[in-house]
Amino acid sequence: MRGADPWKSSDPLGEALHFLRMTGSFYVRSELSGSWGLALPAMEDALWFHTVVDGRCLLSVPGERTRELVPGDFALVPHGRGHVLAAGVDASVRATSVHDLPHEYISDRYAVITHDAGGAGHVASLVCGAVRLDHPAAQKLVRLLPALVVVDADPGPRQSRMQSVLAMVAEEARVLEPGGEAVITRLSDILVIHALRSWIANTPGAQSGWLGALQDDRIGAALALIHRHPHERWTVAALASRANMSRSAFSARFTELVGDSAMSYLATWRMQVAYETLRSEDVVLAELARRSGYLSEAAFGKAFKRATGISPGSVRRREAVSMADGQSSR
Repeated sequence: MRGADPWKSSDPLGEALHFLRMTGSFYVRSELSGSWGLALPAMEDALWFHTVVDGRCLLSVPGERTRELVPGDFALVPHGRGHVLAAGVDASVRATSVHDLPHEYISDRYAVITHDAGGAGHVASLVCGAVRLDHPAAQKLVRLLPALVVVDADPGPRQSRMQSVLAMVAEEARVLEPGGEAVITRLSDILVIHALRSWIANTPGAQSGWLGALQDDRIGAALALIHRHPHERWTVAALASRANMSRSAFSARFTELVGDSAMSYLATWRMQVAYETLRSEDVVLAELARRSGYLSEAAFGKAFKRATGISPGSVRRREAVSMADGQSSR
């Protein structure tokens, strides 16, 4: 379109959702019968999700009321808390750790559990997963979520697309054909994004704070610029110009909506992105300093340590040790 600003985003909130790329994912399809209970362990920085393919179950998260899940429901446990899935009407049934049950590994990221706990015949088929969301925008969004998010089965138009995806997951889980685990994992990622969109649309609190700022025509545009181009040498005047606001009006509105000044938010965002880059990429520090808007490694290193409490080199060494430990435990 003639005259359009190629830097300007028409959907800053959508861009934030685009950052919901899931890493470190693991998916489990479970066929459970009898008086079963399944304990999902606490996992730091992980988001658990659960959907019932057949039957029903109870979901118990500490501090939240127990919820019954039926086919068509989709549940998120966002903050890595341990929780329990159980059969019947008694969520206090003795639960077995998911790690203690035999797994049939279809791939390195997908397993099948078949477990008969004995007792009354409560049968359920579930698809569950634990995923990590590494990008700072994704982490910022997840921190805003409550301890439990349940998107109920709903025939209304808002949930129709999600129900279609759930139906596809259910069909793939019932008859696992070649490549079925790949289909289920990709559809599960889509379901997580659908659930977050549903929560944002239906939660009054999601219309304020950082999420509300993303949905503001002018401040959202400035946030999108910071998110997409953190290496640019942004000033308040430059961001205000992009938002078509005066410098003073922009500064006041940005701080009011985001809860932080534009320059402070930019500095924090740069360090968050740099931290995740160190964890996920083999990038030289001089290049990372440039990407983060710094002219020298030394200035970047000081700013990074001031923001995170550790040096860039320490992050890289910690990640190398973590990867070595993960490989040795297989």
